[in-house]
Amino acid sequence: MVERPAGFWVRVGASILDVIVVSGTIFILAALFGIGGDTREILDAVGNLVYTLLLPVLWFGYTVGKRLLGIRIVKMDGSDVGFGTMLLRVVVAGFVYAITLMIAYIVSVFMVAFRKDKRSIHDMIAKTYVTYNKPDEVNPYQES
Repeated sequence: MVERPAGFWVRVGASILDVIVVSGTIFILAALFGIGGDTREILDAVGNLVYTLLLPVLWFGYTVGKRLLGIRIVKMDGSDVGFGTMLLRVVVAGFVYAITLMIAYIVSVFMVAFRKDKRSIHDMIAKTYVTYNKPDEVNPYQES
């Protein structure tokens, strides 16, 4: 069950913040080390891929942009995403978007904007959604 789904504009805002964080950092580092052209573009693409795949796995479904806006990616049962889930969400969905010449991406935009559960094609593929729910607080003193 989808609880407190995050809508279109907050997800767009988080994505913009993530691009600024990753691409901005790579741009500054590339300038400092004199890296430019194709090499910088490859570093930017790899950096964005690694960031998008790993950070949500390591940080309870958050990226920097999502954390700043108070949203995160979770599995349909509300549990944290794993590496396999993020591979489906990012890589497999990316292939779907590329194969359809981005038509599926445009459909996803409308899905997030108008569906009640705010799930896109990449959410459907990975069985995820984006929510305002915070991760469960772990109480170290609680008995299992």
